[in-house]
Amino acid sequence: MSDPEPIASETPEADDAGKMSFFDHLTELRTRIIWSLIPSAVGLAIAFYFTDRIMVFLQRPLANLKTPPIFLTPTEYFWTYMKVAMITGVFIAMPIILWNVWAFVAPGLHKHERRYAAPFVIAGSLLFLGGGAFALLLVIPFAVQFLLNFGMEKGAQPMISIAAYVDFITKFTLAFGVVFELPVVITLLSMLGLVTPQFLSKNRKYAVLINFIIAAVLTPTPDIVNQTLMAGPLCILYELGIISARIFGRKTPAKPVPTSGSPTP
Repeated sequence: MSDPEPIASETPEADDAGKMSFFDHLTELRTRIIWSLIPSAVGLAIAFYFTDRIMVFLQRPLANLKTPPIFLTPTEYFWTYMKVAMITGVFIAMPIILWNVWAFVAPGLHKHERRYAAPFVIAGSLLFLGGGAFALLLVIPFAVQFLLNFGMEKGAQPMISIAAYVDFITKFTLAFGVVFELPVVITLLSMLGLVTPQFLSKNRKYAVLINFIIAAVLTPTPDIVNQTLMAGPLCILYELGIISARIFGRKTPAKPVPTSGSPTP
């Protein structure tokens, strides 16, 4: 009698996708970057319609100045306008960008974990937009007024370059948008098995310290009020990340409990 044919592996092909070579990962990364740049370009085209109003909104904290912002070279205002449009395009395209991030890391997840693509994209997009809005509506106006009043109280007259001012705003807006992704990052690391909710809870005090250090670096003013405005939400987001990791994170298999009748070694 001939030997029976070997049974085919029941591992799905999607699970084997996680065992790509280094160059396959680079190829996949390049593909995801391209598919993120395309919607960003589309978002840029859409953003041109709103950029005039966005430029006016960004200059609201400077309303009390005697002179409006200035530009020092013929091309300065044009490139500043383009920068605002490009960053607005990134915000518009963020759901598709996050979907490509998920598509890149999904091969490293279990099959049942891949169904969380929609919550990842929706939550990540809302948190990124929330971080940018938090910076634009609360932190940056307070910081700009603090810095302008500090200089004028010392006898200096502000003459603000539009390029430097917009660069100041966009850096902090993007930074706040990125750091507000903390719960999503924690959840993703937990799903990959790199961190556990127990580890995050145990090291909570170090996380609070790191959050205040991040706030001290990112906030544009040295006062404790502005730093707390940044560190407070980060601490809350860290706790939300722990809760999310408990719900969606990778579950470690329980160790078998020996029965009472088993022989003692």
